[in-house]
Amino acid sequence: RRIGLVPDGGSTWLLPRLVGLARAKELSLMGEKLSADKALEWGLITKVVPDAELAGAVAEMAALIAAGPTLTLGGAKRLLRMSADHGLETQMEHEARSIAAISLTRDGREGVAAFLEKRAAVFEGR
Repeated sequence: RRIGLVPDGGSTWLLPRLVGLARAKELSLMGEKLSADKALEWGLITKVVPDAELAGAVAEMAALIAAGPTLTLGGAKRLLRMSADHGLETQMEHEARSIAAISLTRDGREGVAAFLEKRAAVFEGR
């Protein structure tokens, strides 16, 4: 709006799905900047931190993800992306196949063993 062009980058498809049509229209037609607090309220982001704490918060989140079962995390991301294109039954079939595949990996076996042994899992990305 402020530069005389329509929204781009797929935002006219994605934004209504994330925040609803009314809020997407408000953002597109009013041309106002979206505050961090409003983005949090609308569910576009999950956390707001002061500028001075941003680098530390990002590093902490990255370390947590990196220490996790990367194959499982990738599978979860893939399943979540796919969910918009499938009904519940089909999605559950995809989940079952993913669980079966992950359970055969070293990390899958380690995760189950750690749970049963009541200890922290150590994942290797295998």
